[in-house]
Amino acid sequence: MTRKLFVTTALPYANANFHIGHIMEYTQADIWVRFQRMRGQEVHFVGADDAHGAPIMIAAEKAGKTPQQFVADIAAGRKTYLDGFHISFDNWHSTDGPENHELSKEIYKALRANELISVKTIEQFFDPEKSMFLPDRFIKGECPKCGAKDQYGDSCEVCGAVYTPTELKNPFSVLTGATPVMKSSEHYFFKLSDPRCIEFLEQWTQTPGRLQSEVLNKIKEWFTKDDEGKGGLGDWDISRDAPYFGIEIPDAPGKYFYVWLDAPIGYLASLKNYFGKLGRDFDAFMADESVEQIHFIGKDITYFHTLFWPAMLHFSGRKTPNHVYVHGFLTVNNGEKMSKSRGTGLDPLKYLSLGLNAEWLRYYLAAKLNAKVEDVDFNPEDFVARVNSDLVGKYINIASRAAGFLAKRFDGRLSADLGVEGRALLDTLRAHADTIAELYEERELGKALREIMLLADKVNEYVDQNKPWELAKKEGADAVLQDVCSVCIEAFRLLTIYLKPVLPALAAKVETFLKVEPMQFADSARALGAHQIGVYEHLMQRVDPKLLEALFEPPAAPKVVPGGEDLAPEIKIDDFTKVDLRIAKIVKAEHVEGSDKLLRLTLDVGEGRLRNVFSGIKSAYKPEDLEGKLTVMVANLAPRKMKFGISEGMVLAASHADEKTNPGIFVLEPFPGAQPGMRVR
Repeated sequence: MTRKLFVTTALPYANANFHIGHIMEYTQADIWVRFQRMRGQEVHFVGADDAHGAPIMIAAEKAGKTPQQFVADIAAGRKTYLDGFHISFDNWHSTDGPENHELSKEIYKALRANELISVKTIEQFFDPEKSMFLPDRFIKGECPKCGAKDQYGDSCEVCGAVYTPTELKNPFSVLTGATPVMKSSEHYFFKLSDPRCIEFLEQWTQTPGRLQSEVLNKIKEWFTKDDEGKGGLGDWDISRDAPYFGIEIPDAPGKYFYVWLDAPIGYLASLKNYFGKLGRDFDAFMADESVEQIHFIGKDITYFHTLFWPAMLHFSGRKTPNHVYVHGFLTVNNGEKMSKSRGTGLDPLKYLSLGLNAEWLRYYLAAKLNAKVEDVDFNPEDFVARVNSDLVGKYINIASRAAGFLAKRFDGRLSADLGVEGRALLDTLRAHADTIAELYEERELGKALREIMLLADKVNEYVDQNKPWELAKKEGADAVLQDVCSVCIEAFRLLTIYLKPVLPALAAKVETFLKVEPMQFADSARALGAHQIGVYEHLMQRVDPKLLEALFEPPAAPKVVPGGEDLAPEIKIDDFTKVDLRIAKIVKAEHVEGSDKLLRLTLDVGEGRLRNVFSGIKSAYKPEDLEGKLTVMVANLAPRKMKFGISEGMVLAASHADEKTNPGIFVLEPFPGAQPGMRVR
C-alpha cells in the first residue's frame, strides 16, 4: 500500500541567511524524502520561515523596514541555497501567512474550550525608554553565580549557569542601555501541568518507534520531580505583550502568541498553503489516519517538539506526529565549534561560489549521519579522502573504465547475455537492495553508503580480474569484452539507483548517459538487457584540497601601507544602508573622571530626547570647543555598557592608520544648513 507522508524540517528563524547546520538538516531529510519517492510513496515535503517575535521586530526597526519587508528580504535569498544543494521541498511558506494566522487562532480556541488555557499576572522586566517588556535575550547584566559581566538574561556563557533575568546583577536593556524596571502583566498559559496533558504525553512519548532512545531518556528527566516536589512539567507561557510582531490572541487586545506557539503550526500552514495551490482538501488529508506526520529537527529544540507540540495538537483535536527525528550539531575538526573569524566556519554560499560540488557535501554528510542524536564532525582531510577515494575512485570510475570500449567497438550496445561470472556479480548487487532500502528507511545513511561502497569494491574486483583494457587487445575476444563492459555498466546503473537519494543531480546525468527514464528503487530488480547507451561524458571530478583550504580561510586582515590604509573589502549598497548615519548636535561635552581618553558627549539626534555617547577624542578637543557644533554619528549602533555608563552610538572621526607617527583626530563636521536628525545617505 502506498504510504502518505507529511515531512518537515525545523523552521529557520527569518533574521538571517541559512547556515551550514540548516543545510545538514535539510540534506538528511531530503535524502529520506527522495528515497521514499523512489519507492513510489506519496510525499509532501514542506518548509517555511519562522517569521515572528521580538528579535525580528527589533532587527526590522534598525534596518528601517517593516517586519514583513524584513522577512520577505530574507526569504528572497532562500532559493539560492535550496537549489544549490538540491533540496527538494514541495513548498516554502511563512508563519506570517494567512493560513498560519487562521490555524493558530483555531488551535488556541480549541485549547481554551478544553479548559487548558489560564491567565496569570506575572512580574517581568520592562524597558522604560523603549516602552516594552524585554525578552530574556534582550536583557544583560552580571552573572549572579560567577559575576561575569555582559551576560544574557537566561544563562551565563562563562560558567554555564541558568537563571531568570531578575537574578542578574546590574541589569540593563540591550535595546537602549536603560535599567529595566519590574512591571506586572497578565499572561496566557497553556496548562501543560494538567493531569490530562501529563497522562497523554507519557503515553505518546513511550509509543515504540516514535522517538529515539536518547530523546526518551531526556524526556524522563523533564517529567521527574525531585524529593521536594519541584520540577516536572510546568505551565507554558504562550503570550507576549505589545509591541510584538506576531499573531494577536483572539479576544485579548494587545496580547500576541509567543513565537514558539505559532512556529510549529507553520508546518500545517505550509502544507495547507501547498494544498491550496494543488486544489486538494487539507482537512481531509490531515484527518486521514493513514497519513504519517514526520519532523526532522535539531537536538536544541527537542523540548518544544516532544512536549508542547504534540499536546497542543492532541487537545485541539488534531493528529499528532508519528515520528520526531532528532539529530546533533555540525562541528569541525574533531568537535571544534564553527567560527568564521577563526577560519573554522563553513559558509554554504562560499562553498558553492568556490566551485565545490554540492553533491560532494551531500555525500560526505550522509556518510557521517546515522539514526542517533550524535554530532557530525566535518574534517577537511576526511572530506577529500571520502569523495576522491569512494565517490570518484570506487564508483564513478566503474563507468569511465567501460563506457569507452562499448562506444568505440559496439556502438554503445550492451550484451544480453553477460556471462556466468557477470550475472553472479549483478545478482549479488540486487540481493542487497532490501538491506540498503531498510538502512535508508531507518536513516542509517552512513551504513547505507558503506554497504554501497562494499558493493562497488566487488565490481572493481571484477574489473581488475577481467581487465577490459587487455581484452581489447586480444584477437577474437570481442564478445567477452562486450560482456565484461556491459556488466560494468549494469553494475554502475544499480549502484546509481542505490545512491540516487544522496546524489540526485549526478543520477540525472547517469540516466541521460544510459538513455533510461528516471530510475526508481524497484528498477534494481530488472536488467537493461540488449540496450543501447549514450556517449559517456565525465560525471564528476576529484576534490582539489586547495579548494578546502580556501573554504576555511579566515577573513583576511586589512593591509596597512605607509601613509594610510587599504580600502576595506567591497560591500553592496544594502550593506551600507544598514548603517544609520545621522546629523547630531553636541549639546554638552565634559571630561570623564578616571579616563584619559574619553569625553562624554550629550547629543541631540532629532529624536525628542538626548543621547549619551562616550568618544575617545579627549587628546584632540577641549569640551568647550565642541559644544554647539554639529557632527555625524552612527545612530543604530547597539548600546554598549561601559565602565562609566551606557554609550548610545558612535561619533565619526578621521585619523591616520598609525596614530603614533601621525597623531591627530578630526571629528566630522557637516556644512552649514544641516539639522539634527537628518540622515546621511
